[in-house]
Amino acid sequence: MGNPAIRTSRLPSGLAEDLAACLLPAASASTLPAVCYSDREVHRVERDTVFRRGWIGVGRFDRWPDVGDFSAIDLGGVPVVVVRDTDRLRAFANTCSHRSSQVMVGDGNCSRMRCPFHFWTYALDGRLLGAPSMQRTDGFDRGEHGLHEFALVERYGFVFVSLEGSPPPIDEWLGDFGEVHEASNLAGLVTTHRREFTVECNWKGFAEVFNEYYHLPYVHPGSIDSTYDDPDEPDVVVGAFATHFGTTQGTGGLLEDEQHRALPVMPGLSDREAHGVRYSWIFPNTVIATGAEGMWMYEVYPDGPDRCRCAQVVCFPPATVAMAGFHEVAESYYERFDVAIKEDIPVLEQQHLGMRSPFAGQGRFSYLEPNVARFATWYAERLLSAG
Repeated sequence: MGNPAIRTSRLPSGLAEDLAACLLPAASASTLPAVCYSDREVHRVERDTVFRRGWIGVGRFDRWPDVGDFSAIDLGGVPVVVVRDTDRLRAFANTCSHRSSQVMVGDGNCSRMRCPFHFWTYALDGRLLGAPSMQRTDGFDRGEHGLHEFALVERYGFVFVSLEGSPPPIDEWLGDFGEVHEASNLAGLVTTHRREFTVECNWKGFAEVFNEYYHLPYVHPGSIDSTYDDPDEPDVVVGAFATHFGTTQGTGGLLEDEQHRALPVMPGLSDREAHGVRYSWIFPNTVIATGAEGMWMYEVYPDGPDRCRCAQVVCFPPATVAMAGFHEVAESYYERFDVAIKEDIPVLEQQHLGMRSPFAGQGRFSYLEPNVARFATWYAERLLSAG
């Protein structure tokens, strides 16, 4: 695609040339420069080009099953509230139209949204319902002061929000994601487990470790390493995602000594799909694994360059959830995911400390890191488009 690096003046000196090295084929490409994980100036550019353009994953549709269910979420420094209206799920700027206080905090259920500062009150569709003591303000029209609404769509059971005024079509953004994952019927899975936590590392580092096999024998010996065979050649896909499949010895959803507790294989999978795991990364911040019995995933949100907020989510088919004894067996799956993350986190935090060194350079990719290499290309293109 030529060298778009020269277009931008927002990037630190020399970064454009380093990012251009990420655009080569994976076997020849360099990893992202360390400053992309640690530098505040780069984080600001990333915020504008990665999180305020295109689509951002905010979780599964069944996180908000009932009218009035809401969550306050920070997307690239923008406070957003996702709320279930009577007819559909919506996303609004979580900023009062009066003097910009954050309106909603945390997760919960409400009949209306009320700012705690001066009690301006909004309907679930964002309309301003009440504004105390504004009767003496000349020309004040409540209809002109509703919450700013963002585009929100649901696809394959996932929810995406865009902060752009005119975002790209979501089906164009996702490309052939649906076709690649068709056998797993992602839209039909239901969430049985969700937990949130923070990690003292850059959000990209967390998403990357979920998407590569290279670290398994060194970080996960005795827990999950022996379960995984080497992955297939990476899939060639269209859209803002990466994916690769690999066979497993037993199920990737359980620890090595818990394989006898495997739940039923999802219907519709081929014999090979029933004996492996597909790891996918919906750019920028949703990473998923579709195994034989269900799906596990992480939502990853930046909290500055040095910390990320994560949500672990586990989903199974409704028929599996309805089985007698399901919840007891499912605990073994949740334990596997917790064990793996507990093993990952110290290494991620140690890696991040290394990223902050002025002597940290660019590495090269192993054949065991295809999704990470594809993300590096996508990310580099986004930053190089800044200007």
